[in-house]
Amino acid sequence: MGYLKFTAYIYLAAAIFFIYQGVMALNAGEDSVIMFFFAATAIFLFFFRLRNAKKFGKRKDDN
Repeated sequence: MGYLKFTAYIYLAAAIFFIYQGVMALNAGEDSVIMFFFAATAIFLFFFRLRNAKKFGKRKDDN
């Protein structure tokens, strides 16, 4: 179950990828709004996952 601590960083890697793809699409003159939307969603999920991991870890320590 220790690997669940590291899965939040997959969202961070996805956000970096989508930002890169968005910038490349922007430079090519294409519509890149969806890429930046996915990047923002991935960043939100990263922080949400970290916060919940801390919350559940604290709950586990209390019991």
